[in-house]
Amino acid sequence: MSVFTTVTPDEASTWLGQYAIGTLVELNGISSGIENTNYFLTTTHGRYVLTLFEKLTHDELPYFLNLMDHLARHGVPCPQPVATIADSLLTSLNGKPASIVSCLSGKSLETPGIAHCAQVGETLADIHLAGKTFPFQRDNPRGAAWWKVTAQQLMPFLDADSAQVLLDEVRFQALHRLQDLPRGVVHADLFRDNVLFDGERLSGVIDFYFSCQDVWLYDVAISVNDWCVSDEGGLDEERMLALLSAYHAVRPFTPIERGAWPVMLRAAALRFWVSRLYDLHFPRPGELTHAKDPVHFERILRQRVTAQSQLQRVWV
Repeated sequence: MSVFTTVTPDEASTWLGQYAIGTLVELNGISSGIENTNYFLTTTHGRYVLTLFEKLTHDELPYFLNLMDHLARHGVPCPQPVATIADSLLTSLNGKPASIVSCLSGKSLETPGIAHCAQVGETLADIHLAGKTFPFQRDNPRGAAWWKVTAQQLMPFLDADSAQVLLDEVRFQALHRLQDLPRGVVHADLFRDNVLFDGERLSGVIDFYFSCQDVWLYDVAISVNDWCVSDEGGLDEERMLALLSAYHAVRPFTPIERGAWPVMLRAAALRFWVSRLYDLHFPRPGELTHAKDPVHFERILRQRVTAQSQLQRVWV
């Protein structure tokens, strides 16, 4: 979450006339993240989050807003979009698509423990099961086809060794057709900064704007590669088993998923190495923006490649 498009208090006050949530009290930009413009929006009725969408269009956004509404109604602790007086979840502000969602309590964790990882696994399984009745469909825009094209764009920015690792992994992933794995709605970005804890209790999952239909195990791998790693990228087996076991208790893994697990961990690392490289080398102008370090996910990918045989043995 960042501020690319500036909104003044006067502009926000006028825009709020479309909603029945009171009048503006305070507006503060949120400086983390890299995809959208976000503000904490306090009104006489409460505290909300205002989002202006910098990339997603009016045609794309109903998927995400309706998904959050669907999940919230099924007990998932996620932001619930606020409808306008005219019963629309999506409007426009300063030339950008915009929405308001509920503001959840809690804060993200920098150093999660075993109990935190278990709650993440349980909640991710809840998302996957609740999503089974969600009627909208969206393919993953950052899947294998995107990796292949983007990797070529990144070649001029990489040294020979890193370039070879990237090309080798794109080729490796192309050899594995995993469409028979269980699939459905995925969050696709369930990192530490997208989960809130109120004390020791998981209180919210945020930032559903990469959500789509994809392989559930891929979503689990994305989470494990962030929640269960050291600063150097190595896996913490205790945290990983806590997350996997808690997930498995809600949505049991299938035998074919065990076989695919090491490949999925590599795929998840590849996706975020490529996207971080792209954001670093092809930045978008904006204030209060933060490009995340791609080297972290290069290290993770290299470690997953080296440890592939061991990863097959660490399972629930």
